[in-house]
Amino acid sequence: MRILKLVLFLCLLSVTAFAAGDDSTMAFDMRQSGMIYVVVATIAIVFAGIAVYLFSIDKRLKKIERNN
Repeated sequence: MRILKLVLFLCLLSVTAFAAGDDSTMAFDMRQSGMIYVVVATIAIVFAGIAVYLFSIDKRLKKIERNN
């Protein structure tokens, strides 16, 4: 378990090190044109949809468990 935590920590550390590099032109262009807000809104809508779906499944499962 300790080794797994260490490996995950090192992976996250390396990802942040790569992300700290120079700014990509695609991200810069998206920020310039305002399209980054479309991307963020799309991700937020997808996340909200998944959350609603999971809560509805949880509600149904609780109902089934109570009946049995």
